[in-house]
Amino acid sequence: QVQLVESGGGLVQAGGSLRLSCAASGRTDRTYAMGWFRQAPGKEREFVAAISYSGHKAYYPDSVKGRFTLSRDNAKNWVYLQMNSLKPEDTAVYYCAAGCSGRGCDFESEYDYWGQGTQVTVSS
Repeated sequence: QVQLVESGGGLVQAGGSLRLSCAASGRTDRTYAMGWFRQAPGKEREFVAAISYSGHKAYYPDSVKGRFTLSRDNAKNWVYLQMNSLKPEDTAVYYCAAGCSGRGCDFESEYDYWGQGTQVTVSS
């Protein structure tokens, strides 16, 4: 099993930045590709970013491309989501996910492990 704990959420003004962190523990050899999803009130959970196990490839939807950057430190079992130029529509609970062995890793069903989530609120 892999345990994931997110941190770094909070309240920020539009245009500001936040960095989310996700710590993996347990069977970290099974983290494979990791990702972040978010869920706003009344909306379905959506893909935010994914990163390969090596950390060499990252993927983003158009909604965050150019503003968010995902990185990972396998030696320390951490992944980091740097979020810049935040907008009110980025407000959501952000979830870290791990265990994707597929190609795209942009669907929830591709992940085996999930964190509890961290709230990000962007005020206008």
